[in-house]
Amino acid sequence: MSVLKNLDIDLPQSEKKTLYRFLSLYIFFTIVILGLTASLYYTLQKELASSQRTIILDQYANDFLVSLEELHNDKTDTLLYPRDEKFKTSLYGADYNLIYSTLSNPKNLLTQVTYTSNKIIRYVTNPQKYYLNTQYVIVEIEDDNEWLDETMNIIIIYSSIFFIVMIVIGYFLLNLFLKPMKEALHLLDTFIKDTTHELNTPISTIMTNIELIDREAIEDKYLLKIINRIDIGAKTISNIYDDLTYLILNNKVISNNQDINLKQLIEQRVEYFSILSNIKNIKIITNLNPDVMLNIDNKKISKLIDNILSNAIKYNKMGGSIYIDLDANKVVIKDTGKGIKKEHIDLMFDRYARFDKVVGGFGIGLNIVKMICAEYNLTINITSKLDNWTEVSVSW
Repeated sequence: MSVLKNLDIDLPQSEKKTLYRFLSLYIFFTIVILGLTASLYYTLQKELASSQRTIILDQYANDFLVSLEELHNDKTDTLLYPRDEKFKTSLYGADYNLIYSTLSNPKNLLTQVTYTSNKIIRYVTNPQKYYLNTQYVIVEIEDDNEWLDETMNIIIIYSSIFFIVMIVIGYFLLNLFLKPMKEALHLLDTFIKDTTHELNTPISTIMTNIELIDREAIEDKYLLKIINRIDIGAKTISNIYDDLTYLILNNKVISNNQDINLKQLIEQRVEYFSILSNIKNIKIITNLNPDVMLNIDNKKISKLIDNILSNAIKYNKMGGSIYIDLDANKVVIKDTGKGIKKEHIDLMFDRYARFDKVVGGFGIGLNIVKMICAEYNLTINITSKLDNWTEVSVSW
């Protein structure tokens, strides 16, 4: 939606659907009002034009009857039938037979004359006196449709002006409608930026010190368990920190694309999350093609795999399993966890979308995955069975 882009607002799909419905309803009622107004104006103009033409025809008919009376009373040898370039006339007697007509192809009987035509306007009058044995006079005029052309031009001009005005009003209404959401998102983004900035130094310190610890030299199992828990927490925070940093930069990280061996990378990421998976006794079973190469930025593909794999661990059950399959054009990560409701699957990629309040997180991991997929034209698909499994596939 271009309006949202102009306002620098990234709304979840549910909010976008609400806005689309609002705009659709607004445009629909605008068109309905416009249509009803145009229809009413057209009807009034048509009736007005019909009345004006009736008056013109009636005036000419009266003038014609005066001329017909003069012709009837003319005693000279030269009789001139009253004519007009604009009007055509036909005279019929009491027996409905044609007496005289200025038409090129007149009807011989009055009963054969049609009074409705798209191009001809006919007016019938009965003279008070039957001059030249005339009982019925038909006056005809060609309909030039000037009123119709003028009416349509007015409707088009004013409809366009009205529609533009309503669009401008709609734009300002949309601004008012989006203002609370924009402020809320701005507040959330500001909080994330501030939090990310404050997390940088302690995360780096914790990760560095954990890596310096020689765990093999520690004999105290309880102390080693505590260190492993610190390692898990530090890696979790580090992963969230990386996600937040990626979002803050608005996907403007300069890519350093290179040919990546996906088997090696996946094995590295599995090893990275091994402590986290072991704490939940989750088995990670891999079936990896060793020859699959992909030209992509190493950090971004790592981030993509990390976010999918961390979700598979996070939402898995104790003692569950994760299956990772890699072939020539696709990687599939499947877990035996909670599953996802069907109506939530399409919303999983929305930023800040969270449907499990028990498990922590900001709801930004899959949004970042979607952004990376869009950047490299990768196709991501989620299938799931509630309370059984969830499968995420990325193909290229």
